[in-house]
Amino acid sequence: MNRTTEKIPTWSLAYIINGDATALTDDEVQTIDRWMKQWQVQDVSPLTDEEGNAQPYFTHYPLFGLPAEVEDCEILYLNDNPTKI
Repeated sequence: MNRTTEKIPTWSLAYIINGDATALTDDEVQTIDRWMKQWQVQDVSPLTDEEGNAQPYFTHYPLFGLPAEVEDCEILYLNDNPTKI
């Protein structure tokens, strides 16, 4: 199993962590599903400070999608040669 820290868009976290696609478009769900399948994602965990709070910030270069607010997340995955979406 592989481990990395990546910039994951905050808009995608409810779906990735809880399976809640309520606020997402079909295209957004497909993008997330494609990434998770390609990387063979096993777990996504947002990094938090000592008090358990995440620290979202804006970036032009999230792991997938357009420039957005992101959270650094630890990702456990199986694919030995993942590519950015």
